[in-house]
Amino acid sequence: MHIMSRSYKVFLWINNMMLVLLTVLCLFPVLNVLAVSFSSSTAASAGEVIFWPIEFTLKSYSFVLQSGQFVISFLNSVWRVVLGLIISLIITVLVAYPLSKESTAFPQRTVYAWIFVFTMLFSGGIIPSFLVIKELGLLNSIWALVLPSGVQVFNIVLMLNFFRGLPKELEEASFMDGANHVQTLVKVYLPISLPSLATIFLFTLVMHWNSWFDGMLYMNHTDKYPLATYLQSVLNKTAIPQTNLTLEQVQALQSVSNRTVSAAQIFITAFPILAIYPFLQKYFVKGLVLGSVKG
Repeated sequence: MHIMSRSYKVFLWINNMMLVLLTVLCLFPVLNVLAVSFSSSTAASAGEVIFWPIEFTLKSYSFVLQSGQFVISFLNSVWRVVLGLIISLIITVLVAYPLSKESTAFPQRTVYAWIFVFTMLFSGGIIPSFLVIKELGLLNSIWALVLPSGVQVFNIVLMLNFFRGLPKELEEASFMDGANHVQTLVKVYLPISLPSLATIFLFTLVMHWNSWFDGMLYMNHTDKYPLATYLQSVLNKTAIPQTNLTLEQVQALQSVSNRTVSAAQIFITAFPILAIYPFLQKYFVKGLVLGSVKG
């Protein structure tokens, strides 16, 4: 039976208190934004809202959801995430599998690995990237948002190390049964790679959902904006747009303010990630640990 010393108990107490304090500091902005979004414009403007809504109301959410541009941008982001996840996962798996082989089986492995590492250290910059997208005819299309970010070297390295950590006997047994590399990858490697795939899924999901700069760079029309780009453009304005409003929006505008509407938009934008993350958390740490067993 392990007996903890007094100094160790003190350390645990201090450590737990620090973690609790850190948790509170992380939760404070989220709770404050949520409380403001459910509060009246008068209470929010007076600075009365801290952790709990004052004069509870759903008018800010009603105003946001009545905005046609917000709904369009939300759907654009969903479509971007779906395409981005499919493209990124396929490319990551197809690149990581051959690079996980030994140099005897894939002599050019080291050369290709260094090419990918080079792209992590150096890039062409914003202007060359914009010119490439323009010359390819991808401006103002969803492909300008998903194709340039399709190859994420960090995710490839993570998946590569995970594949290298798997027992070689699995591959040998598959080959002895007459399977080729494609069958081995699909039927043997992928089914046992769920933790690593879930980690890459979460990384890619967050990246595409939160990315706003590429939408502002490559999209010429606001109806093509993803949600993060639209939200960034709205938050940079000093007031709620007063033009092209429906009669219902004009009536709702009388009971909301810039602060409550912005808080509602922020929370609606963050909610999908907050809802998905708990289901992937159990795979997240496991995938990172298993992927770092071998270099």
